[in-house]
Amino acid sequence: MQRKNPIGVFDSGYGGLTVLAEIIKKLPQYDYIYLGDNARAPYGPRSFDVVYEFTLEAVKELFSRGCELVVLACNTASAKALRTIQQKDLPQLAPHKRVLGVIRPSTEIIGQLSQTNHVGILATEGTVKSLSFPLELAKFSPETIVHQHACPMWVPLIENGRHLSEGGKFFIQEDIQKIMAKDSTIDVIILACTHFPILKDYIQTLVPKNVKIVAQGAIIAEKLEDYLVRHQELDKKCTKNGEVQFLTTENSEDFDKNASKFLGYAIKSEHVKLG
Repeated sequence: MQRKNPIGVFDSGYGGLTVLAEIIKKLPQYDYIYLGDNARAPYGPRSFDVVYEFTLEAVKELFSRGCELVVLACNTASAKALRTIQQKDLPQLAPHKRVLGVIRPSTEIIGQLSQTNHVGILATEGTVKSLSFPLELAKFSPETIVHQHACPMWVPLIENGRHLSEGGKFFIQEDIQKIMAKDSTIDVIILACTHFPILKDYIQTLVPKNVKIVAQGAIIAEKLEDYLVRHQELDKKCTKNGEVQFLTTENSEDFDKNASKFLGYAIKSEHVKLG
């Protein structure tokens, strides 16, 4: 049997599919495994220790399935677990494998997108409380003023398909009003949760025309391509048959139905148990 070393893409639920779709669009030749921990989503309100524990379990599962490289396509996991996994676990667990996040690639270019140097961050409670975005952005664009706002209702609304219901729109409108009220000169808003791009078109109708709504998927895809070019030893290990496998900790039929809304095509997933 031919060995497979896919690129792993992990998220707490469905949101990472928005990142996966952009990665596949940019790098269609690679093999991928997507793992959604839907049974334990959302991660946003959970403690640092719990998010770290759950994320490490997912990384180990993806490593066991041949992944040499895992992308945490989840801002909460990137904020609360990535550094510990990279510094503490990888050296013992798999020193030649790599785990990457989505926050640093995003903050590397946010400053270049704004004309006013005033940006807004919409994220989960966990990502906001971690201060990961302001801290990382200060390294790459110290002159940029950052305003964060947590949107705790958005992930549950999206996961349950209620985001464009009358009630869903109410919460979204309220959160947009709150972040714009913090600073009227904000001209870029980063959707710093990988679930949120499904709301991008609607959010754009709620803000002034000069305000750019930015999803992370295309940024992550471009940065991943650059990373693989710069790390040829890792790139050579990744198999390239253009195959994609989907795993979920929740009911696979439910996952398949909801995943198709994010991807635009039907998929068939496999149930997996973590922990």
